[in-house]
Amino acid sequence: MPKVKKITGLAPLPQYIMPDESEPEYEQILEQVQDYRQSLIGASYYYIKAGDEGCCLCRIVHGGGKVFFHELVDHDKHGISDEDIEDSVRLDTGSFSVPGYYPISPLIEQKLRILYD
Repeated sequence: MPKVKKITGLAPLPQYIMPDESEPEYEQILEQVQDYRQSLIGASYYYIKAGDEGCCLCRIVHGGGKVFFHELVDHDKHGISDEDIEDSVRLDTGSFSVPGYYPISPLIEQKLRILYD
């Protein structure tokens, strides 16, 4: 966990970075998901992140103004299986230009819409 210095008595918000100290492509990911109608469910945009450790369901929550929070979602609690997520990645046609990120499948969209729409 990155160490944070206190400035004038207030602790600044944490800076999220990757293990290699590069910043994730948050703005590009947001632009990508905004182009896909199925990504917006309720008040959040959903996408899949694939990496060496596996795949995970993520969402972007609008925090007001130009602030957006990227969160990992516990897909099991939403009725989404590991296989559903793996199928989204496997069936993708290269929709997103950001490597390692994928739109959700119609099945995941349907399950999330039942909960949030």
